[in-house]
Amino acid sequence: MTHRPIRMPVHRTLRLTSSAALAAALALSACSKKGGDSAGGPGGPGGPGGPGGRSASVTLAEKDVATPRLASLEDAVPVTGTLDPLERAEIRARLEGDVDGVYVREGQPVRAGTLLARFRANEQAGENQSARAELASTRSVLSTAQWNLEQTRDLYRQGAVPERDVRLAEQEVAAARARVAASDARLRTTSQTVADTRVLSTVSGIVEKRMVNPGEHVSRGASLFTVVRGDVLELAAAVPERAAATVQPGQVVRFSAGGRTIEGRVARVAPSVDPASRAVTVYVQVPNRDGSLRAGTFATGRIVSRVIENALVVPASALREGREGAPPFVYRVAGGKIEVAQVTQGLVDEAQGVVQIVSGLNPGDRVVVGNVGMLGEGMQVRMAGAGGRRGGGRGGPGGGAGPGGGAPGAR
Repeated sequence: MTHRPIRMPVHRTLRLTSSAALAAALALSACSKKGGDSAGGPGGPGGPGGPGGRSASVTLAEKDVATPRLASLEDAVPVTGTLDPLERAEIRARLEGDVDGVYVREGQPVRAGTLLARFRANEQAGENQSARAELASTRSVLSTAQWNLEQTRDLYRQGAVPERDVRLAEQEVAAARARVAASDARLRTTSQTVADTRVLSTVSGIVEKRMVNPGEHVSRGASLFTVVRGDVLELAAAVPERAAATVQPGQVVRFSAGGRTIEGRVARVAPSVDPASRAVTVYVQVPNRDGSLRAGTFATGRIVSRVIENALVVPASALREGREGAPPFVYRVAGGKIEVAQVTQGLVDEAQGVVQIVSGLNPGDRVVVGNVGMLGEGMQVRMAGAGGRRGGGRGGPGGGAGPGGGAPGAR
């Protein structure tokens, strides 16, 4: 019996060989990747700078690097609000009647006692004249009663009249005095009514509103004018409870309002905390003798509690936040490389856009400011010349290191 060899199809052999090669390639790739990750530093596979262990670099412009400097810083509490007049007087009608004349308009400055309007006073003047005549008559009666009393007392001392006549004369004098007092009170009332027909300003200031015109009939208590005192403006600002402890009357407040910078003072501080907002109301007064500031102007200011001289500061954009409670840090350029320098932050002056550095930097250091891409410890730094372009090195596009090239603890 003849044995024939068994032949496998060629295409199946090739197919098995390809599968084995693919599996081997995947295993080799996994081992290479694992080894590279374990050996690499901040720059990614192979160490700083990206694949292959080559050092990453970044090109910076002059504006991307700043030097810490000494400056004067102000510890201040920010406040915002509307500048309102220190006094706003609403002048109302004290009687009912027709308005004969109005003599001021909105925006007109007035002094205390200035005539603003006048009521028709024919009836009031007549009553006042009648009261004057009545007072004169009662005074005449009182004078006659007093003369009669004196005569009766003389006759009584001579025994010509009984004591009863003296008592009657005394009663007549008392009644006459009462009528004089009533007439005098009526005269004062009518005189005040006549005075009320003249509407006068109670404060010196500027007419803010005029709500009456000549010929109108107004009722008692109707609002006629509003006069504001504009030589001093006041701002009521809400300060957080924790910051209010440093605010005291007399402190300087620097404002920006109406396109100009002005200075005011803390006048009063509320004695209690608002339970809803947990804030304390602070009242700031701003002098405005020339009237250049208008009431209702929105102002932003800072209550200066203390000033720190010769503080080491850097631009606020140079400070980076640490991760998970780590202290803040800056990227420092030293020896042509990037260093991660942890710093202690002090005051923040938002007006100047700087941050105080208590420790971690020296005046001669150079730090990176702004967003220049991904940076990492040990990256090489090249400074762009005139017209140079900031860009990335071999570690990755955009001026960053290779994959995973961020500084430890940065976010």
